[in-house]
This record gives sequence, C-alpha cells and structure tokens, in this order.
Amino acid sequence: MTSDDLPDGRPRGASRPLRWLAWLPLLPMLTACATLTPQGDRPPTAAPAAAAAADADAPSADTLRLRAQAPWWTRFDDPLLGALVTDALQANLDLGIARTRLLQARALRDQTAASRAPQLGSGASLSRSRSSDRTTSSYSLGLDASWEADLFGELASAERGARADLATASANLAAARLAVAGEVGLAYVQLRANRARRALTQSSLAAQDETLQLTGWRTQAGLASSLEVEQARASAEQTRAQIPAYDTAIAQGEHALAILLGQEPAALRTRLGDSTRVPVPAATTGVDDLVRQGLPADLLRQRPDVQAAESAITAELARLDQTQAARRPAFRLSGALGWQALTLAAFGSPGALAASLAAAVDWPILDGGRGAAQVQAQQAVLARARLSYQATALVAAQDVADAVSALDGSRRQTTALDAATDAARNANRMARQRYEAGLVDFTTLLDTQRTLLSIDSSRAAAAADTSLNLIRLHKALGGDWTAQDPAGHTAP
Repeated sequence: MTSDDLPDGRPRGASRPLRWLAWLPLLPMLTACATLTPQGDRPPTAAPAAAAAADADAPSADTLRLRAQAPWWTRFDDPLLGALVTDALQANLDLGIARTRLLQARALRDQTAASRAPQLGSGASLSRSRSSDRTTSSYSLGLDASWEADLFGELASAERGARADLATASANLAAARLAVAGEVGLAYVQLRANRARRALTQSSLAAQDETLQLTGWRTQAGLASSLEVEQARASAEQTRAQIPAYDTAIAQGEHALAILLGQEPAALRTRLGDSTRVPVPAATTGVDDLVRQGLPADLLRQRPDVQAAESAITAELARLDQTQAARRPAFRLSGALGWQALTLAAFGSPGALAASLAAAVDWPILDGGRGAAQVQAQQAVLARARLSYQATALVAAQDVADAVSALDGSRRQTTALDAATDAARNANRMARQRYEAGLVDFTTLLDTQRTLLSIDSSRAAAAADTSLNLIRLHKALGGDWTAQDPAGHTAP
C-alpha cells in the first residue's frame, strides 16, 4: 500500500465511486417532496359583470352544446358552403402558421419540463502528444450528472407558465379556425348576394329595354314624344352602368374565397359556378332559442379569444412566481464518474477510475435592486394581462349583442320588404298596362320601374344580411360551443 492508497487498499481516486450514483433514481421524488411553490394572489378570471347578470332562466352552456352538435355551416341548405369551409380549415395558410406556433409551444413546454429532471451526459476523448524522444497517448471516458433541487418552485413555475403558453397557443389556433370558417361563410354568402342582385339588375334592364322599344314605337305612331324616348334610354343606360360594379364585386369575392382556401385567386371560378341562390339555414340552429331566452353567463367563455386571454393571465402569474423564486437560494448537485488511462488495456485497472460529487448553493444577496425591479416589471405584465382579459370579454359581449341586434333587424327588414316587393310589382304591372292604353304618362311608368328595382335589390340585400348576421352571431358566440376541431386537428 502506498501513501496515496486508502486503508482498505483501494486507490484514493476510486473512493466508493458508485455509491452516490445509487441516489440518482430518487432525485425526482426528492424534487417533488421539496418543491415549495409561492402562493401569490390569484387573479379573478370570471366574466365581466355585464355577462354575469344574464337571465337566470336562460339555457345553460351545456344545453346549448347539446343543441349544436354539428358545425354551423352544415345547417345551411348549401353543400358547397360546407365543402369550402372544410377545405379552408385544412389548407388555409394562416391556420398553418397558427399550427406551427402550437407545435413550438408544445416543444417549449417539453423543454421546460425536462429542466426539472436530472441531467446525465457522457464524453470520451483521445489525445496524443509527441516530444523529441517519445509519443504519449491519453484515453478518457466519463459520465457527468447534475440536478437542481427546486425547493422554492422556480422550475415548477417555469413549467406552469409553459403549459399556460401552450393553452394560449391552442386557443389562438381555435380562434384562427373560427375566424377562417366565418370569413369563408361571409365571403360565400356575399358572393351569392352580389350575383343575385346582378341578376335582378339584368332582369330590370331587360324590362327597361322593352320599355324603350315600346316608347320608340309609340313615338313613330305619334302617341309619344322624343322626350319620352330619351328618358327611357337614360333610365336603361343608368341601370346598365350598375352591372360592371357587380361584376367587379363578384370577381373579387371569388378571389377572396380562393385565398382563404390557400389557392390562386382564379382557382375556384369553375367550382363556384354561377348560382345566384343565397344560402339560408335549412333548420333552426339553436340561435333562435338563444336570442329569445338570453345569453347564459358562461357562454362567452367558450370563445377562443377569451380562453386565450385567460390562459395568458395564468402564464404571467406563473412567471411572477418564477421571478420571485429566482431571488431565493438555488441548490444544485453535480457529479462525475470517469476513466482515464494511457493505454486501452489500463482502463480496467483500479487506478483508472475517478469519481467526484459536488453540492452548490447560489443565493443572490446584493444585486443593487435588480431582482426587485424584475418582480415589479412582471407584476406590471400580469396587470396588463388582466386588463387585456377584461377588454377581450367586453368586446366578446359587444360582438354578441351587436350580432343579435343585427340579426333581428335584418329579419324584420326582410319581412317589410317582402310586402313592399309585392306592392311594387303590382304597381309596375298596372303602370305598364295603363301606359300602353294611354291612361298614364311615361314618367309614372319610369318611376314604378325604378322603385321596383330598388326594392328588389334591397330585398335581396336584406335576405343576404340575415344569413350574414347569423354567421356573425355563430362567430361571436365562439362557433358551435364545442371544443371540436372541424379540420380534425386535436388540441393538446
């Protein structure tokens, strides 16, 4: 035994090298037992008082979910609308970007969670040096381990914040899906409405051309003057001038739909066809009950943007806990186990084995107020997140109230214009008959034609507005009041 050996004959560098490694499997349990999460004041995340004051007899959100098992676009009597929305939910580029953000948030959550586990690494090296008379080689192989005891919850808070960020990204993806589906529906209905109004204008133009021809015949027969001919021609050309504007709006609507589906602007021209029928709900969608009975207080929390704002509060609160815990002591354990020898054969000798174990405490005592400033800055961020949530909830309530009012108004307007359209058609028919019989002047006929075109156009616009406002109401309510992803992408 040499002076470098221990009393039991083992080399000093090999002092019980494996004993401390036996504790590695127990370190995660020690972490869980020792973690102390700071308990700060938790922010209220309830809906605003305006939403909480909803009618107590209103249907609950659970009841509404049962009424709305199918996506809103499947309840319109237009299969093409549903097909376009489904395709957009799969191919829209903005949704693709939102999905990548969700993948990034999931990876960051996993990365943060991994920092709480023991870390184990390995390394190997070979070095060779040469002097004037000899060459020396050195071989080494080792394992390094480290672990931080999260006694004050800094790492746990970081993981909690990462999980909240993931929830925010998931809610933002749901909000993007809701927006894309709504925009496709709105663009499609508006496209059909423009086609319908163009068709009405074209039909009115044909009637005015007939009137112009009739006026020309009456002038040749001496029953009318050239003034009436010019008035008829001016009215017809004025109506004809409206058609290019509708053609432009129709083309732009087709382009907008194509972009929403992630395609070139003109890619949908053939698929969209030339139909002028505006989609209407095939059956009740449950929204009528909602309008009649009032909004349940918890319904607005189904909106993805409200959920995202709520998750943001949770994330910032976790970061506040993390910032506060960073000002407390940090305890770390580290160790190394390695073999080093001049030859490969010497790796098996006791003298080649070396082990080390170290414990460290890191406690910032004097930092010039930097830690306190970081806490104050994070408190300001948390306060901003709370205000943002309140603002989002108020905007959500306004969106629903506006959509309900608009839907009710467009329905009442459509009912009134139905009666006005019937009266205008009867007046135009009688005016034409009396003009042909010479009982009224041309100005009367011209006025009835213009009135009929105006009322017909307003009636088509009001009917389209009813469908548009129904889509906006679904969008304001957060879609179908379910957590399903229509495109088949599941939330984490």
